[in-house]
Amino acid sequence: MGHRREARELALQILYALDSDGSAGLRDILQTFREEQHDVAGKVREFAEELVQGVQAQRASIDEVIRARSKNWALARMPRVDLNVMRLAAYELMFRADIPKKVSINEAIEIVRRYGDKESPAFVNGILDEIEACAKTEQSSEEQ
Repeated sequence: MGHRREARELALQILYALDSDGSAGLRDILQTFREEQHDVAGKVREFAEELVQGVQAQRASIDEVIRARSKNWALARMPRVDLNVMRLAAYELMFRADIPKKVSINEAIEIVRRYGDKESPAFVNGILDEIEACAKTEQSSEEQ
């Protein structure tokens, strides 16, 4: 497994922990993560923390984009793993031009295939494809 995949999986665990423990703040969760994952390579830890901090900083806009594309699904009813994988990928699609969009989507599908249920890959892929399509439309209209 590449260091970026490992970092994305760790970022998913951190985001899941943030969702599960509403009283814990990002700083506390990251500190616990650093203590428990002391054997994780520095590049992996740095990228995971960068992703988590980015998702948390842009969470409201990310959640709005996911909400707008998930017909008949409230965010509160979505499986936590699926939602947090989509948050990670949506952050990359929307705010990380240095990461190819296809890579973000493929990584999300592989991660959700591992941690989600059998319906998760199709669900996540459908929403992320719509987010990517909208991002392409917005980018091309900005260029004109």
